[in-house]
Amino acid sequence: MPSPKETEEKIERMLNAWRTLAPGKSFGGMTLAQFEAVATPALEARRSIEALESQLAQKIAEREAADRAFGDRAQLAVAGVLADPSEGADSALYAALGYTRRSERKTGLTRRKRTNEGEK
Repeated sequence: MPSPKETEEKIERMLNAWRTLAPGKSFGGMTLAQFEAVATPALEARRSIEALESQLAQKIAEREAADRAFGDRAQLAVAGVLADPSEGADSALYAALGYTRRSERKTGLTRRKRTNEGEK
């Protein structure tokens, strides 16, 4: 099955050829106007898709800008929770915000276990 791009190119090529070389002739029981009427919905659907893709790209850009603004404000809010004397890094609020409470953090210290006396 041809790709949508290949189909569009075929539609445009056929319309241009018919318009240029034999605009007054009928082929396959259709006039040029009838053939154009068949091709128009396919071309209009493609234009509609292009417009929707442009809108999607715009909305993605808007979302990314809003996410950046949220991220900046979120950092300020978390810093405020950390700086609050009644909350801080070991509070339930800090954990509910998605961070690890200070008392739940691991030390990072690891000790290797020996498997045999001669091995380290």
